[in-house]
Amino acid sequence: MSTKEPSMTPAKKHPAVAVVAGAIAGGIEMCSIWPMEMIKTNLQLGTMKSHYTKMLPGFRYHIQTGGVLSLYRGLAPVLVGSLPKAGLRFGAFDSIKQLLADEHGQSTPLRNLAAGMSAGAIEAILVTTPTETVKTKLIDANAGMLHGIKRILETDGIRGLYQGLTATIMKQATNTGLRFMWFSEYKARVPDLLARNGVNYDTLSPGELAIVSFVGGMTAGIFSTFGNNPFDVVKTKMQGLEGARYPNTWDCAMTILKRDGVAGFYAGVVPRLGRVIPGQGIIFMSYDTISMHVAKYLDDGTNKVTVNLSGVQSKVR
Repeated sequence: MSTKEPSMTPAKKHPAVAVVAGAIAGGIEMCSIWPMEMIKTNLQLGTMKSHYTKMLPGFRYHIQTGGVLSLYRGLAPVLVGSLPKAGLRFGAFDSIKQLLADEHGQSTPLRNLAAGMSAGAIEAILVTTPTETVKTKLIDANAGMLHGIKRILETDGIRGLYQGLTATIMKQATNTGLRFMWFSEYKARVPDLLARNGVNYDTLSPGELAIVSFVGGMTAGIFSTFGNNPFDVVKTKMQGLEGARYPNTWDCAMTILKRDGVAGFYAGVVPRLGRVIPGQGIIFMSYDTISMHVAKYLDDGTNKVTVNLSGVQSKVR
C-alpha cells in the first residue's frame, strides 16, 4: 500500500497569510513603479503627444516642467487602493486555487489560470475599477487627488467611478490569470531544474529564494503584458476624460482598430513592459518573502511551513 509523500501535499496555512503578504507586497510594488505607470497612461491616452511619444522623453518632460514629484501625480488614490487590491488578489487566488485543486491538493496550469482569472475579476469589481478610473482621470487632467475625485462625482456621480467596468474586468482577469499561471508553473519546475544542476532547492538561502521569485515575477510580467495589452488600452480609453464618447467596450475597441489598426492595441506596450517587468518581479518576490514571515505570527504553531504560489513548500527561516 503506497503512501503519498508529505512534501507533495501543500501545507495548510492561516487564510490571512496571503491577504496580509499580498497587501504589503502590493504597496511596495506600486511605490517602486509609479513613474513608469504614469507615463504609460499618458502615452495610451495620447494627451501628451505634442510633448513626448516615448518613455525617456516623458521622464525628461515631467521633471523639467513639474519637478521630480510630478512623476508621482495620481499615486495617492492608487496607493490607497493597491493595498486592499493586492491583498484581495493574492488572497482570492490562494482560496480559489485550493477549491479547484484535486484530492491531493495539486493544481494544473488551466486550474491556475481559472483561479487567477476569477481573482482578477473579483479584484476589478471591488477595488480596481474605481481606483483606476480616478488614477486615469487625474493623470489625464493633470489634477490633484481631491480635485480629481470631486470633478468625477460632480460630472458623473458614483457611476463615474465605475466607468469602463467591463474593460477593467477583462483586463484584470486575463492579466492576473496569465501571471499566476506562469508563475505557478515556473516555481513548480524550479526544484527539478536546480536538481539537474546539482542544487537542492530546500538548501537555498533567503536571498537565493528571493532571486528565484524575482525572476519568476519578471517573466510572468512579460508573458501577461503581450497577452493582454489590448485590454489595457481599451480600459485606459474607457476611463479617460473622453471615455463617455464610447457607448460600450466593443465600440471603443472597434474605434481603436479602425483608427490605429492592430498596432493601436499595443500603444504604450514598451513603457508598460518597463513598469511591469520590475514591478512583477518586486511584487512576487515581496509576496514570497513576506508570506514566510507573516506565517510565523498567523499560523497555528503546529505547522511551521508556508506555501508559496506554486505549492512548493518553503521552510520558515
